[in-house]
Amino acid sequence: MTRITFINPNSTRAMTDSVVAVARAALPDATITGMTNTDGPPAIQGAADGAAAVPGLLARIPEARATGAEAIVIACFDDTGLAEAQAMAGCPVLGIGQASYLMAALLGLRFSVVTSTYPSIPVIESNIREQGFAGACASVRAANLPVLEIDEGLEPARARIAEEIALARDEDRAQAVVLGCAGMSALAPDLAARTGIRLIDGVAAAAYLARAAVGFSAA
Repeated sequence: MTRITFINPNSTRAMTDSVVAVARAALPDATITGMTNTDGPPAIQGAADGAAAVPGLLARIPEARATGAEAIVIACFDDTGLAEAQAMAGCPVLGIGQASYLMAALLGLRFSVVTSTYPSIPVIESNIREQGFAGACASVRAANLPVLEIDEGLEPARARIAEEIALARDEDRAQAVVLGCAGMSALAPDLAARTGIRLIDGVAAAAYLARAAVGFSAA
């Protein structure tokens, strides 16, 4: 049974629990565990928060490996510290943003990203360019909601996110919308029902791709 550890770069344990629940539902035949960067900011909303989270995130890579992780997923859509983690882990490391773009590419879909706040947009756009997915990206939009408000999952936040997804569908002609915040993962079924467009959740995508990467690296 594949052992995958999701590391939440922020210090909000409720988000870690939500991410792990989504990953376990997507991949029930794997052993999914979660770790929280208690040294990080409560939420990551832009480059400054991401930079503050990196030292604590990287400190947890050896801990995850010591507890048997065969693959590690960074559970922040900004792919916080991804390159550094990949360089030191000794196992496959994915980010949920990276996994979303890869899944859209595998499905052959032109995508938009709907994220949390405006400061996250430049980080995400840079990641998309650097990872080679700019040609398939229709837009990066923000619902202008704090990450922790999204994670609460209350109706006003759901309605606002659905509104931005619909704009990506109708104005940007996206064939799929990537949920650009880990806190949106648990909302995916509801948001899909409201908007009628293919949604790509990075937590589920990362779980599937991490299992594949473990199998390939062991072959």
